[in-house]
Amino acid sequence: MSIKDDKPFLIDLFEAAVAAADPKRALACVLPKPPRGRTIVIGAGKGAAQMAAAFEDLWPTKVEGVVVTRYGYAAPTRSIRVLEASHPVPDAAGMEATAALFAAVSNLGPDDLVIALICGGGSALLPAPPDGMTLADEAALNECLLASGAPISVMNAIRKQVSEIKGGRLAAAAHPARVISLVVSDVPGDDPAQVASGPTVPDTVTRTDALNHIAAYGIALPETIRHHLASDLGQPPHPSEETFAKNEVFVIASASLSLEAAARAAKAAGITPVILSDAIEGEARDVGQVHAAIAREVRQRNRPFSPPVVILSGGETTVTIRNAGGRGGRNTEFLLAFARGIEGQNISALAADTDGIDGSEDNAGAFADGSTWSRIRQAGKDPAAILSAHDAWGAFDAIDDLFAPGPTGTNVNDFRAILIR
Repeated sequence: MSIKDDKPFLIDLFEAAVAAADPKRALACVLPKPPRGRTIVIGAGKGAAQMAAAFEDLWPTKVEGVVVTRYGYAAPTRSIRVLEASHPVPDAAGMEATAALFAAVSNLGPDDLVIALICGGGSALLPAPPDGMTLADEAALNECLLASGAPISVMNAIRKQVSEIKGGRLAAAAHPARVISLVVSDVPGDDPAQVASGPTVPDTVTRTDALNHIAAYGIALPETIRHHLASDLGQPPHPSEETFAKNEVFVIASASLSLEAAARAAKAAGITPVILSDAIEGEARDVGQVHAAIAREVRQRNRPFSPPVVILSGGETTVTIRNAGGRGGRNTEFLLAFARGIEGQNISALAADTDGIDGSEDNAGAFADGSTWSRIRQAGKDPAAILSAHDAWGAFDAIDDLFAPGPTGTNVNDFRAILIR
């Protein structure tokens, strides 16, 4: 069978994974009782607007507040303002959104309740450079981190040291109001302090930790940022501080829950599912090669699983940019490396970001099968050169195998499904 035949099945699994992270269903299970005072909603991330709209439908009393999402990801709300800003590189609109969030939680009392709706993408959407630094400095930091190949936990450890909002600072500003953070996790391990760099969830990460990460990954930072990190100024608050004593944090959706939903959908279709892991990290092309080796082993030797089987995995890979200019995201880069490893095999796969956008283009990911590598060559392109240039988007576009479902309204990281007949 070809990828054309397998696409509907793979799409069904993706949609099952996304549905499991539906904001309204996830929120309904964790809502607290309304407070005696005001209810203020704040939020950030690619799915923040959809979360806000769902919260309005579920909340029984008056609510007000503001959330920020990526351009083009807004959803209609009644009383919660939705602001849009740039992702993955922060812009002036993000600065204004950060100020609006701080304004929303100012002058609150102990009877007030702050609901923080946090999901992936919030780090870039909430720029707040410390004194002596500018938006350009924070944008430069973000670009350095995205190109470094460092895992998300490392990037966030550094971001929290160069911000006035990340690392629990927004929750601290809401004191003495109680803050309940409802988090859709897009990070391996589902640590809520890592999602969107934890604007309402403090972390134990230290300045020394950040400096050690920078040295270990050889991250070249601008002079202004290195100067700031060399000082002891602006370190984030510690979780043990009294400011956070009344606060609560709930992870309401995650990659693990979404992969389990996809597995149930596969089983209902008569295909045995196997979940490798929901927390796979590493270079996208390396992870692609490993997945290809596992798929070949199954196809050729019936081990460690017997076909027909669909192998599911999640997590967040990285791409270390060696040659600028390519248009590939991490899922398309994963899949192009995977395609080379399964050439000629009766294997099909989908790799996509559950938020609907992979990288800077409008696709969530792409499809591949045993003929992908040769079809790219037949289209007049050199797939190996394209992989080296980080332009996997161009390769899959040339053979019409991009997957573009549009913004999904949620984000629980990468989704990979490998079907072995």
